Amino acid sequence: MSELFGNEPLWVVVLKAVLIFVVLVVYTLFNIWFERRVVAKMQHRIGPNVNGPFGLLQSLADGVKLALKEDIVVKSADRVVYVLAPILATVPAFLAWAVIPFGPEVKIPFTDTITPLQLTDLPVAVLYILAVTSIGVYGIVLAGWSSGSIYALLGGVRSSAQMISYEVAMGLSFVSVFMYAGTMSTSEIVAAQSDMWFFLPLFPSFIIYCIAMVGETNRAPFDLPEAEGELVGGFHTEYSSLKFALFFLAEYVNMVTVSALATTLFLGGWRAPFGIAQFWEGANEGYWPLLWFFGKTLFFIFIFVWLRGTLPRMRYDQFMTFGWKILIPVSLAWIVAVAFIRKLKSEDMLGGQTLLWIAVVTGVLIVASFFIPEDKDDADDDAGSVPGSDDEFDAFAGGYPVPPMPTKEST
Repeated sequence: MSELFGNEPLWVVVLKAVLIFVVLVVYTLFNIWFERRVVAKMQHRIGPNVNGPFGLLQSLADGVKLALKEDIVVKSADRVVYVLAPILATVPAFLAWAVIPFGPEVKIPFTDTITPLQLTDLPVAVLYILAVTSIGVYGIVLAGWSSGSIYALLGGVRSSAQMISYEVAMGLSFVSVFMYAGTMSTSEIVAAQSDMWFFLPLFPSFIIYCIAMVGETNRAPFDLPEAEGELVGGFHTEYSSLKFALFFLAEYVNMVTVSALATTLFLGGWRAPFGIAQFWEGANEGYWPLLWFFGKTLFFIFIFVWLRGTLPRMRYDQFMTFGWKILIPVSLAWIVAVAFIRKLKSEDMLGGQTLLWIAVVTGVLIVASFFIPEDKDDADDDAGSVPGSDDEFDAFAGGYPVPPMPTKEST
């Protein structure tokens, strides 16, 4: 951890904070355009191409339109909570970037000041990110509750259950990173990946995190808190104008946040991709690491868009079962395995190449296990029995509650 943290002039701290805010807002506008263009290519459409070069100003036009729309507050809403909810969802998304490293120490142009490309760092920086981002779900839950709408309330309740489920799996995927790096500081975790990025020896943790981060951000195929076909729009059904724009901003900033965290913990952070640093000594110096960092985050944004354009929404009980019965047990088993492997390696009983192959094979087996079809119990077959039979009716036989047929009596 750099000794400059906590000892920098106030104007440097303010400058970096403002730049982070501006970069995130501009990156959000770009990501909205990027998503619409990529999905348009996947669906053989054109996408935005009128406002600005290549349609790049379309997102800005949409933002201005949202700002100028009439702000409607429904009569049944709790006004104070209704207004605070979108703010509570947006602010934590920005606060998480306080400990994300963008690059090494650089010289600020036109000055003699040296500063790291990171606002600050903490010995428990990753735990700080988990704590701050977890606050965002309160904004969603309170938005659903304060709207006075059943659709919005169901979306908020879904989001709280989803957040708890996948936050556990996400946190467990970090434990193996802490074991390897020996620290929770984001800058030191990046420094620990100077020889090998952690996604190779910790491939199962990387896969678990990638799945959990999609569920964490309420993105397709895990966008069940919104679920347009079921809940109209979910927790933000009764919102309009700038309040709706804040929820939209929070979702896209959270996408970039989890992508940046994946880059920091598993893909070497701001370090240049394999092969470039070997031929170019200055690849990891100056402002060039910004290019590698945002390039890696854009790769994860593309994965988000790809999933949205290809996969259908999961059923809610399947989604919760996947989180609690698959991701969390696999995460716990992998933590035990990593601890055992680290012990063998510390005693020179296990080589690095063997360790790499074990991690890759384990990760492939885990991914393959996700495609194994689920066995159906006899109770599921009985759920579709002929109406009028003497069998006792079980409303939960198919995995979710269903009303009895007219000829059956409910228990």
